[in-house]
Amino acid sequence: MAAANSPASFDFVACSGAKTGDVLANQLGPLNSSTGLVSLTIGGNDAGFADVMTTCVLKSEATCVARVNEAKAFVESSLPAKLDSVYSQIRSKAPSANVVVLGYPRFYKLNGSCVAGLTEGERTAINGAADLLNSVISKRAADHGYAYGDIAAAFTATRSAPATPGCTASSGPASTTPTTRRPPGQSGGYLPVLNSRA
Repeated sequence: MAAANSPASFDFVACSGAKTGDVLANQLGPLNSSTGLVSLTIGGNDAGFADVMTTCVLKSEATCVARVNEAKAFVESSLPAKLDSVYSQIRSKAPSANVVVLGYPRFYKLNGSCVAGLTEGERTAINGAADLLNSVISKRAADHGYAYGDIAAAFTATRSAPATPGCTASSGPASTTPTTRRPPGQSGGYLPVLNSRA
């Protein structure tokens, strides 16, 4: 986006694994009264995405679903206030900025045939948690007057690598952290949605 629009200044401070507290402590420094556009994706790490995936890969379906439900409870009860803190600080530091909050992809296609990997129940639970996360993020963004960008469709349309060995119809991104190398990455997944909201 910066290359296409040649802004007067550009700062990229996102990092893999960041939580809302990291954004507040380390990533808002470049914002000021002349900032014109802010984009961010935040909340999944607060909800324990990495631990959910580890649990679901290594443990039973029942344990996986229980961990997903724990993450969903956090998303509903604790995450809104954390998002509010981030969104309020952005507005305080960059009062005139257009703020675009981007969501997360759904991780799996369902009703596939797998000889190994996560069960259909596990994949369904994880997708449901992603949908809930996006719903909460979208609502909090709207309540702050920010645009929300749903990137789930962009990822669904361009998935190419199986997420688990042996799955022929269950695929998803290896990571939700955007890169330029991994399909759909920044340019194919996030950028079109950002452009449509910016």
